[in-house]
Amino acid sequence: MARIGSFLILLSLTYALTLCICDNASNFGGNKRNLFPDFYRSSCPRAEEIVRSVVAKAFERETRMAASLMRLHFHDCFVQGCDGSLLLDTSGSIVTEKNSNPNSRSARGFEVVDEIKAALENECPNTVSCADALTLAARDSSVLTGGPSWTVPLGRRDSATASRAKPNKDLPEPDNLFDTIFLRFSNEGLNLTDLVALSGSHTIGFSRCTSFRQRLYNQSGSGSPDTTLEKSYAAILRQRCPRSGGDQNLSELDINSAGRFDNSYFKNLIENMGLLNSDQVLFSSNEQSRELVKKYAEDQEEFFEQFAESMIKMGKISPLTGSSGEIRKKCRKINNS
Repeated sequence: MARIGSFLILLSLTYALTLCICDNASNFGGNKRNLFPDFYRSSCPRAEEIVRSVVAKAFERETRMAASLMRLHFHDCFVQGCDGSLLLDTSGSIVTEKNSNPNSRSARGFEVVDEIKAALENECPNTVSCADALTLAARDSSVLTGGPSWTVPLGRRDSATASRAKPNKDLPEPDNLFDTIFLRFSNEGLNLTDLVALSGSHTIGFSRCTSFRQRLYNQSGSGSPDTTLEKSYAAILRQRCPRSGGDQNLSELDINSAGRFDNSYFKNLIENMGLLNSDQVLFSSNEQSRELVKKYAEDQEEFFEQFAESMIKMGKISPLTGSSGEIRKKCRKINNS
């Protein structure tokens, strides 16, 4: 319990020292003007404190959970906007997004979201959306791992629909080439700077063997390994990920500091030690993104500032606000199911 208490004290101090980072970027769909940090000031004043507490306890149990919660927020926002649709299980007319190819390979942490929602419902019934809870949990996950904090605009409502097909079309995949990744970010109103900065979240967390095996043995269907992958690093990865079997074996997205949010990810790309093809192409395939990688590798503070701004911007993708959507009592199902 002492360690959990220290996490919460760290979070409180961080928020007290954090300046409000404002985002003036355009938004694709939704009404971002209805999102503002004090949305729950009267209706649920302890909402952020409750989310922080549950996330800190989950992080105490498993440090990997920070990266998982951040990934859930990313995967939710890229499909129908930041509306909690990813959290829905299959029920009635709902076909869950969880079983789509990108999500079945990497989305986890749903039980923690359930814990967060249960705590919020106990404090303020029918008030705080699952979409807002997930957005706050992503911010808290950054702070817990030593990354930046930011002021989260709130007021999202929850979707009553989900799409099994859209994640396959909208979410970037580990083996995508640069142009495909950039297009999928652009489709959500995110620019090249957002792409590189948000990819920096891969400074924490792990990936399964199935997501990077092709780089070791069959890059782009060539039957040969990716020759740009640094040789000693490739040898380590082959030990963890054989040509066949071991699909669930994990490797750090950032081999140097997988549990600490820093700029080591970008330094790895310069050394040709990006784990996923979608990581390494940021340095190898586009001159503008290469310069951003170099900038963030040299200046961690610059990376932190841009990451916070890009997370705010991503969190405003097509939100449901006002009379749209609902406030789910349980994040796994719509209220009338």
